[in-house]
Amino acid sequence: CRSVSQVPVAEGKSVQQTVELLARRLEALGADKQGTFGVDCETYHTAAALGTQGQTGKLMYVMHNSEYPLSCFALFENGPCLVADANFDTLMVKLKGFFQNAKANKIESRGTRYQYCDFLVKLGTVTMGPSARGISVEVEYCPCVIANDCWNLLMEFMQSFMGSHTPGIPSVFGSKHDSTYGPGDTMVQYMELFNKIRKQQQVPVAGIR
Repeated sequence: CRSVSQVPVAEGKSVQQTVELLARRLEALGADKQGTFGVDCETYHTAAALGTQGQTGKLMYVMHNSEYPLSCFALFENGPCLVADANFDTLMVKLKGFFQNAKANKIESRGTRYQYCDFLVKLGTVTMGPSARGISVEVEYCPCVIANDCWNLLMEFMQSFMGSHTPGIPSVFGSKHDSTYGPGDTMVQYMELFNKIRKQQQVPVAGIR
């Protein structure tokens, strides 16, 4: 089971400095570096020719995760998550008459994986184009695949290095009940995180004249 959340940039620090601060806290607990990771997301919108007049076209998000190198994930907001093989990207090129790639909206998170006992932590810098836009923290409790059985344990561990920024229970956990947590549930959390960070960039900063 996994929790994916955003950590705000520490006061007076940059994105990178905040990531380094979190890394130091993890290493002080005894966590070991276990390589790197990457998650990316491209946005596709319904081709204008197919849209009904006056209606907004649906958005689809095509995502990749280095933990699942042979898979590609296609998600609709508030909709299903399709897990396909890596050739799905080629199919999207052929479907350009139906779905068009909003290239300027590509967003990704890349960073370092840490192992601490039964926990796997991924600290990522979220970027759009050349700019760092935020920080993602993914925490996995490896032995458990039933979401509701391990949330309290996950939260207790996250509090040890995230403090007051420990997130609440992910919305996907609520819909899982006692069913098995899968890779698609992690990608839904990343999609929600990326969309939240995109929206934050669109809000004007108060106090700037």
